[in-house]
Amino acid sequence: MAKKQKLDLTPTGAALNNPFAALDAGGLPAGPSTPPPAAPANAEPYKPSKLGRVVLRREKAHRGGKTVIVIHDFAPHIGGRYIETLAGKLKAACGCGGTAKDRTIEVQGDQPARIRALLEQEGFRVAGVT
Repeated sequence: MAKKQKLDLTPTGAALNNPFAALDAGGLPAGPSTPPPAAPANAEPYKPSKLGRVVLRREKAHRGGKTVIVIHDFAPHIGGRYIETLAGKLKAACGCGGTAKDRTIEVQGDQPARIRALLEQEGFRVAGVT
């Protein structure tokens, strides 16, 4: 049995049919000489003009008896990076731990008044735990 002849699949190979071979690139304007400047890594994320309403909820279930304040129901136009930044501000203001996941913020400890004040200062309407 004879060995099969291999096709030349290199970019300049004859086996490839280049659909752009007949196009002429002459007369096109030159591209930008330098790339646009990138945003700095520590830049603040975009803050929407209308933040809307959020809901506070106190949870103890499945947490070993520890109390956690959950902030949820963020408006759909609010980005994930902004929610993570807000979680960091809340944790720093309360002096406790927490996390931001699935468009919710969980802040450890029972400090709803402090969380409510900070959220209202940011521009949110706050409902829920008093």
